[in-house]
Order: sequence, then C-alpha cells, then structure tokens
Amino acid sequence: VSSVESFAALVTLAALVGAVAVRTGLPYSVALVLFGLALATFGPRQPIHLIPSIVLAALLPGLVFEAAYHTDLGALRRTFGGVVLLAVPGVIVSAGAVGGILSLATGLPLERAFLIGAIVSATDPAAVVAAFRRLRAPERLATLVEAESLLNDGTAIVVFSIALNAMSGSVSTLDAVVTFVSTILVSIVIGCVTGLLAWRFVLRVDDHLIELTGSVALAYGTYRLADHLHESGIIATVIAGIVLGSLGRERGMSERTVEALDTVWEFVAFLLTALVFLLVGLAMTGAQLVDAALPIAWTVLAVLLARA
Repeated sequence: VSSVESFAALVTLAALVGAVAVRTGLPYSVALVLFGLALATFGPRQPIHLIPSIVLAALLPGLVFEAAYHTDLGALRRTFGGVVLLAVPGVIVSAGAVGGILSLATGLPLERAFLIGAIVSATDPAAVVAAFRRLRAPERLATLVEAESLLNDGTAIVVFSIALNAMSGSVSTLDAVVTFVSTILVSIVIGCVTGLLAWRFVLRVDDHLIELTGSVALAYGTYRLADHLHESGIIATVIAGIVLGSLGRERGMSERTVEALDTVWEFVAFLLTALVFLLVGLAMTGAQLVDAALPIAWTVLAVLLARA
C-alpha cells in the first residue's frame, strides 16, 4: 500500500510540475529535478526505498523502447556514422577523460574515477531536444543526438560492467575488448530476433489492443531475456524497438494500431521520464551537493572537454 501511495504522490507531483514547466518554457526534466531537490532539502524527509535493479527493470526498458520505436530509420541511416562514432568510441573516450581528470584533480583512485566516467559518459537528450524544438534546430541534428542517446546507454553500461569487474579483480585489455564486442554483437542478435518475432505476431493479429500488449511484452521481455543471458538489455531493447517500428509501420500495422501505439508509448515515456527526474531530485539534498561541489565541478568540466 505504501508503494502505491508513493507512486500516486509522484505522479501527482510530476503532473503539477510538468504543467508549470509548460507555462514557463523550462524543460520539464530540469523542472522536475529542481523541484525534487527543493522538496528533499526543505520538505519533510520521507525516504523512498528503491532497489536499483527494480528501477532499471521497470523504468529503463520502456524509455529506450519508446525512443527506438519512434526512430526514423531513413534519418538514422543518414546519420549512422556519426551516431556510432559518438555512441561507442565517444563514450569510451569520455569515460577515460573523466576518469583521468577526476583522479588527477581530486586524488580519487583511478579505478573508481573511471567507474564514475562510465556512469556520466552517456548523455541524456531530454532537455537538449526540447531546446532544439524551441530553436528550430535542423532535424538531422536532433536525430543524431536522440539516436546516439539510444546506443550510448548500452555502451556505457557495458563499459561500467567491465570497470566494476576490473575493480574486483584483474581484467586484461584483451578480455575487456572481447567482452565489449561480444556483448554488443550478441545483444544486437537478441534484439533482431525478438523484434522480428513481434513483427510476425503483428502480421497475424488485427486488434490494436492485442498488438499494443505485444509491444509492451516485447519491450520488457527483450530486456529481461538479454539481462538473463548476461548481455546488454538496453542494446537488445533498442534494436527490437527499431525493428518493430520500421517493419510494423511499413507492413503489418493498421492505421488505428499505429495511432494507438504512438499515443500510449508517448504517455508511457512521459510518465517514466517524469518519475526518473523527480526521483533524481528526491535522492539528494542541497547539503549533499555542497559537500560534493568540487568533484562535481571537475566532473562537469571533464565531460564538457571530452565531448568537445
């Protein structure tokens, strides 16, 4: 019951803050973080106990699937080289740069600093894309940023896992490279297979509610399958979403089904994004940010330099 009450409270707060953000022109992701931070700092402390693995399994698959499902395959082809460059070697370079600078500037052990680099090297495009829309930026640029954010999450988690293993034992460079490449390739295969199976299912069903239910099963089932096989659930879910979105729209989905999936998944993505950013704000207080201000500043500087 307490979990249901917490969920209802978070959804209510997200709706209210989102409404204010729309009226003020502030990206709602930023508004939610600021509100959560203010509430955690000045409001009554009501700690929300969340298990990280459940958060990843509940929130992340829906977010990445929605973005992948709506990816324009034609636009992705035109920016594919840049996307891969930023999402794979770009993430590795960013993680290494952040780790090196943070270790030199703060004295943090290099292994831990690199672990932090892996965490922060994957960009989130929510606020940036919102700014793009206000500025009427070129569509190709928005596609590049959004598509990179789909793939770099998977890359960053693989790098994070390798860095975590390196902290607990000896991992050779060759082992790290083999693990990295094999994880990405196997995860892509898993996503292609589940996406094609879902598309074949859609071809045989002409009911928008059943097809919508199938898309939810695809998003969360693919993530759990890949995770169970110790591969990247994010990469597999992204590929599955792209396969269903591109093939299903061309052949298999009725106009009513396309409209239903677009509407429902847009709502799901908004709700999950709102919960994520609100929880980010609630997870820390102003005092904690002040205490960690120097390493945070160095990390931000390192990320900007690495991205440049």
